[in-house]
Amino acid sequence: MSASRPQSLPPLRTHQARALAALDQAWAADRRRAWVVLPPGAGKTRVGLETVARLLGEGATRAVVLSPNTAIQAQWVAAARDQGLVAGVDRDLTFPVTCLTYQSVAVFDADAEVDDDPGATVEEGLGGVLLDRLHANGRELVERLAEVASDGHGLVLVLDECHHLLEVWGRLLGELLHLVGDATVLGLTATPPDALTPDEARQVDELFGEVVFRVGVPAVVKEGHLAPFAELAWLTTPTAHEEEWLAAEATRWRELTAYLTDPAFGSVPFLEWTRARFVTPVPQVQTWAELAKAEPALTDAALRLVHTGLLDLPEGARLLEQHRRGPDADDWADLVDDWARRHLLRSEDPRDAEVLDAVRRALPSVGYVLTRRGVRRGRTPIDRVLARSHAKTTAAVGIVAHELSVLGARTRMLVLCDHERASATLPTGLQGVLDVQSGSALAAVEALVTDPTTATLSPMLVTGSTVAGARPTLEALVDLVAGRDPRWAGRLEVVGDGPVATVEGPWTPRHWVGHVTAFLEQGGTQVLVGTRGLLGEGWDARSITGLVDLTTATTLTAVVQTRGRALRTDPAWPDKVATSWTVVCVSDAHPKGANDWGRLVRKHQGFFGVDGDGDVVDGVAHLDATFSPYAPPPVADFAAVNTRMRERAGRREEVRARWRVGEPYADQVAATLRVVGPHAAPVVAVGDESVSRPALVPPTVLLGPHGVDVRDPDLGPDDLSGWQDPTAAGAVLASAVVAGGTPLLTTATTLVGLAGLGGLAGVAGGVAVLRDRRRRRDHAYAAWAVDQAERAGHTPTASRCAAAVADALHAASLTRAGAQAVVVEVHAGGEHRCRLDSSEEDAHLFAETLDDLLAPVGTPRYVVSRSTFTGRPQLPDRVRLRTPRAAVAALAALVPDGVVWHQVPDMLGVNAERAACLLAAWRHWVGDGQVLFTGSPAGAGALAAAQGTDPFSATTVLRRHWR
Repeated sequence: MSASRPQSLPPLRTHQARALAALDQAWAADRRRAWVVLPPGAGKTRVGLETVARLLGEGATRAVVLSPNTAIQAQWVAAARDQGLVAGVDRDLTFPVTCLTYQSVAVFDADAEVDDDPGATVEEGLGGVLLDRLHANGRELVERLAEVASDGHGLVLVLDECHHLLEVWGRLLGELLHLVGDATVLGLTATPPDALTPDEARQVDELFGEVVFRVGVPAVVKEGHLAPFAELAWLTTPTAHEEEWLAAEATRWRELTAYLTDPAFGSVPFLEWTRARFVTPVPQVQTWAELAKAEPALTDAALRLVHTGLLDLPEGARLLEQHRRGPDADDWADLVDDWARRHLLRSEDPRDAEVLDAVRRALPSVGYVLTRRGVRRGRTPIDRVLARSHAKTTAAVGIVAHELSVLGARTRMLVLCDHERASATLPTGLQGVLDVQSGSALAAVEALVTDPTTATLSPMLVTGSTVAGARPTLEALVDLVAGRDPRWAGRLEVVGDGPVATVEGPWTPRHWVGHVTAFLEQGGTQVLVGTRGLLGEGWDARSITGLVDLTTATTLTAVVQTRGRALRTDPAWPDKVATSWTVVCVSDAHPKGANDWGRLVRKHQGFFGVDGDGDVVDGVAHLDATFSPYAPPPVADFAAVNTRMRERAGRREEVRARWRVGEPYADQVAATLRVVGPHAAPVVAVGDESVSRPALVPPTVLLGPHGVDVRDPDLGPDDLSGWQDPTAAGAVLASAVVAGGTPLLTTATTLVGLAGLGGLAGVAGGVAVLRDRRRRRDHAYAAWAVDQAERAGHTPTASRCAAAVADALHAASLTRAGAQAVVVEVHAGGEHRCRLDSSEEDAHLFAETLDDLLAPVGTPRYVVSRSTFTGRPQLPDRVRLRTPRAAVAALAALVPDGVVWHQVPDMLGVNAERAACLLAAWRHWVGDGQVLFTGSPAGAGALAAAQGTDPFSATTVLRRHWR
């Protein structure tokens, strides 16, 4: 059944061995179906063939591998033979191992690119429902599979890249597996379970059960089996001609938005309507939280109006990261729909009829239409102009040229497009705006071939139907093919006299992909332009150093697959670092001009990469620290952004260092709250170190309603050593200014580890230089007392709040870890990154609860108090503070003169017991206070005084970190 097992097989990689061990346990438990998730380049083929070899050796009679296209099919055949297995492509299943494509069962062109319309669905791109296209040959194959499977466990069925079965086959997969019910089925995919749609996740659970083994891209990079990589973006604007057309298309929309802010537009003007809908009823009719839960899209749009000053902030509302930008066309459309359905379409006022006419004329320019039932989404050519802009092709040429300048002869670039060539005609309205082939792979290879710099790389086009390039390049390819396989000698011909010629002959992708790949590896070409349908999945070329993504696909499946082309390690270059560039076209001339940015955001949501600080995060944050998922940078900043991207691409070793290959990892995703505010702890950079991790220790001095509590009353001279000597580590004691008998001292520099945490380190400053050690010591005690009093009365740092939240959640049995598991990293500029080093669920709950605590006071069930000093704490004259005990005694005598109320987070405000857990942690980490139920008279009064205030004045962003 198999050839002798070769001795030259490389040892199993870490994740391959772990996957096979998990599969062995599954088979031993009598599971007949298993689903394994491994990223591209992690060795799914080896795992599949090792499984096949083991099961054939245990009594199975046939193994069948189904893969999505002929290129991957050929790779399975070659890998099986290298493994010592007898393999072929005969549909009669005459070989022990048979490798087929999914089209063997349901016929469709697996090598074809998607439709050239970026708005087309999968079904539209593939041309219909596959179940209806199961022909006689497909049914015959299924019956043969069922016959083999019925012989005990005679059939091993391997489904490679099996997410295709969920995306395209639908119920057909269930029917197929039902017919081969006795078979052992192994599903292999690079798509993580959390990227599946709810329907797909349900299908996986029904057909395979829970995932047997999974590992993500970052873990395989850390193990050294995938190349470290940098995710980069190139931002461009449309060409001048395209921009002019976009601006003209936006004219009607700009007129409408001007009308919408006109207080005389309609019987009930738009802004008056939105005020009556989202401001006036809150909280008299319902709370903001209730309104936001019932109508999230509308309330988000309303808050973006607040951000631009067009609407007052509703009571209890908070402007989060996604609200801190102006409303886009979708926001306006949602709000206009609400206005139209609830008022305009019901009104008999002639003024409202005029409003409806103006709305009806303007909406199509942004892809909406007004119907009798309200505003509905339509189709607009705007997205096509942005997705297919010639500026993106020009950018791709610039990226390839830059990579050449960085890597020289090592350069191997892959440019991926959606389609080889566009349809013969452009949509109505775009004639004369876009070239027919704009955005196609054909246009990209022509641009690369005709550019003097990139032409030196001998660019080639490889799709499911065409091999093309400059004539000299293709002639060299034909010679290589003839040398590798003499059967092709004389059967291939280079045709065409223009800049781009083609290779014609009786071959198919199954034949030419392998030869072109060898041509690339040998340096015959250094740039391949292809479609993701052929080269975007399963294709293996280890020398690829970078990817230029011109596709419109935004699913995590597509992103993982396309990125995987560049992440293979290269035995000829062990230190390889790959780059993955996404080209984005943005226009500020049209309200829908950020559509392509939205695609970038969706591509990186759930995909993890290393950022500039060495953190592995998902989302656009790993591209650039300034990027927001909610809006692109200003067009004026594009040049600076692209410069940063080029510089990063040139610092390959720095990228490798940030990945910390070989270091331990947990392979877990943790939500992290990034906090920026006026109470950030200072950072002292030491060499190249720009991140400090403050030790979470309770403050030495705590302020309560009855006075200052000094936690350690036995403080001695040694405890104030940092204040006695101006040369002590981390402290610079300068001088004191005495006014009215009270020393006024300020902090100059603090120890990184204790900064902002109430530690004993600190500094006093003033105008007169202290002359001797005794005087410095006396002033040090006074400085310490003042500093501690001011710290106790200040707004608590993010670190102390994080510790309080963690302990409260743990005490309430909501998480498995408390403050001891909190990690706070303070980055240059004062940003705090707070996370809970626990399970993914715990970390997410912690981050959300901390975010809620730091928010402006809304409509919580409970509030918690904190005492303050409204002025400078008044301590005795410095002469009376000459000993530590005197300083401690003076602190204990201070009484606060103010109180601040904070909201108790929703998760901890569910009931009195949970609120009490927060109060206990609050008294330990923040300050002695009390918790009040806002439904009580006292609590209602406290809430009335605090509602809408922002005690922390912090800006927060929630990000997911892999570690």
